[in-house]
Amino acid sequence: MSQDVQFDSALDLLRRLPPNQTTLTLSHLTTLSPHLSEDLLSSVDQPLLTRRCPSSGKDYLLCDYNRDGDSYRSPWSNEFDPALEDGTVPSERVRKLEVAANEAFEVYRELYYEGGVGSTYFWDLDEGFAGVVLLKKAVNPGSKSSANWDSIHVFEVLEKARTAHYKLTSTVILHLGAGGESLGEMNLSGNMTRQVEADLQVESDASHVVNVGRLVEDMELKMRNLLREYLTHTRTPCLLSG
Repeated sequence: MSQDVQFDSALDLLRRLPPNQTTLTLSHLTTLSPHLSEDLLSSVDQPLLTRRCPSSGKDYLLCDYNRDGDSYRSPWSNEFDPALEDGTVPSERVRKLEVAANEAFEVYRELYYEGGVGSTYFWDLDEGFAGVVLLKKAVNPGSKSSANWDSIHVFEVLEKARTAHYKLTSTVILHLGAGGESLGEMNLSGNMTRQVEADLQVESDASHVVNVGRLVEDMELKMRNLLREYLTHTRTPCLLSG
């Protein structure tokens, strides 16, 4: 069986198994087929994990975009944990944008999430730069009655004279669990992905942070409304069957 066929089969299996077990399924798949590890980890969105930055003492989120080998780069210190001498870091200009974006999305996270953890990572492209905005909020993790929201917003910025072309791909991973003696156990998990592209004016580097912020805010609002509508329709037959 060719590697392409194995990769497609692995993705098909992931689509058929419970979304809240994606991390465990990925672990099993990469153990069985180590040669697929890089492709699977870079292609499959999974619930975000949290780590504490040794230098700043602040929590940050782990994903494939801040990973280099087995180490992860903190957006607060720009250092890898475990330490990595030749780890890939953004250029000086892009790092300044990354710092400004993290400060901006910390305010956004407090306003919209009232807690949780957020991280933003930037990297260089030949004709611009790209990045990812990560947001996570967990309620009662590990218990029967729990909820978990993960937002993953990947964007590319192609710079022109006084404008820039932005392409945003947003994924929300949602898990809701409830349990009790009378209710039993209920598990509702899934994910949603949407894309948008826009050409926006740029006056300075600070404009990029504003533009990306508006795109992410608008996208999260739309996806939140779609999920709310879906959950409302899901709740109706549950009440009727009860």
